[in-house]
Amino acid sequence: MAAVNPYLNFDGNAEEVFNFYKSVFGGEFATIMRFGDVPAEAGGGQHNAEENKRILHIALPIGNTMLMGSDRATSMGAGVKGTNFGISIMAESQAEADKIFNGLSAGGVVTMPMMDSFWGAYFGMCSDKYGIMWMINFQKNPM
Repeated sequence: MAAVNPYLNFDGNAEEVFNFYKSVFGGEFATIMRFGDVPAEAGGGQHNAEENKRILHIALPIGNTMLMGSDRATSMGAGVKGTNFGISIMAESQAEADKIFNGLSAGGVVTMPMMDSFWGAYFGMCSDKYGIMWMINFQKNPM
């Protein structure tokens, strides 16, 4: 069965927020990537030096859950507090990822179709017909 993880979005202070959570819960970050880490062939190099420092993805294990988050690209505009979250599903297979994605995106909006990513996963994003943002990830190549 797939694992479910909360995913938080911030307007440039994700690192500060996650360092706070780390001070509360302890542990070490499982992942930390910045916008500047995106390879050119995957669309990297589109951001200015300040935005390249922003968090593209960060993950902090808390018990059996992974608290995940990122900063919004400035081109997306400011986030709305109270709606700056999504749910990340960690599928156990590509077939399971497709099934979940197809079910959740039916009647909703596909933000990014399921595809291979530069971080070694099969990944897609959508909002369901109720406006909830979902990220489906099958990690093909362990990070």
